[in-house]
Amino acid sequence: MTRVHYDEFGLFHENVAEFDLSVEPQPTVLRESVTLADGRTMSALRWGVGEPSAVLLHGGGQNAHTWDTVALALGVPLLAIDLPGHGHSSWRDDGQYDVESMADDVATVIGALAPSTRLVVGMSLGGLTSLALALRHPALVETLVLVDITPGVTPTKVKAVTDFINGPQAFASFDDLLQRTIEHNPTRSVSSLRRGILHNARQLEDGSWEWRYDRRKAREGNHEVSSSARDWWSVIDALACRLVLVRGGVSPVVDDDDVAELRRRRPDAIVHVVDGAGHSVQGDQPLAMAALLRGLL
Repeated sequence: MTRVHYDEFGLFHENVAEFDLSVEPQPTVLRESVTLADGRTMSALRWGVGEPSAVLLHGGGQNAHTWDTVALALGVPLLAIDLPGHGHSSWRDDGQYDVESMADDVATVIGALAPSTRLVVGMSLGGLTSLALALRHPALVETLVLVDITPGVTPTKVKAVTDFINGPQAFASFDDLLQRTIEHNPTRSVSSLRRGILHNARQLEDGSWEWRYDRRKAREGNHEVSSSARDWWSVIDALACRLVLVRGGVSPVVDDDDVAELRRRRPDAIVHVVDGAGHSVQGDQPLAMAALLRGLL
């Protein structure tokens, strides 16, 4: 049996080399932990020194490291949070991960680690969570960036995503896990996918591999849209914050009708389309994502 070495903070030089970044390959990054009222813990990566300029929330089945290249390219203090049941954050005993309860957990983390930050960036499930955050904790969100997600998301639109996320939990070898990941992520480089697996899966004692995120309970339909019966389009109407949508140019998750509805409800919303990006814009086109965030900062 071959053990695969993993150093959580030892892979940044690969991000730097792959995207030809003019930055130090060993940035200042710390893993922080916040204990919630029920005893669960929320984990986050604090990039840089000083008050974070933005809070970053990943999508379903991902973790805070999905933002690594974006953070390296930006070079400003940031806070990337592991959502509940993902990365190094605690799993819920009941297996329920509705966006409203996750938004409350995120609010606790922001209050503890980034109390002055008002720019929240959420991709997919993280975007719906940030939408709930802006509704339930409006003082924490002055600018909301939704990355390839709107309330118009449906199970059909995200089928390719959920087919991957809801696939096998365990794999006999790292190569088996990598091969399936490559098949489902045609817009990403193999080196990027390999790093992503190392951050998002773990090797067991028998040499096999399993994903880190919680899948103990089957979600009804698609956990990317699990929430209350709330009309989330009406939440868009009620938001007082500045609203930005970043859409992946080759992603099926946000369509033209979604953009039209967003503009109808929020004529002041800013919409960016990132060419060549699928659903995970920050993974497929991280430099373009960083440039957009730099403009907002």
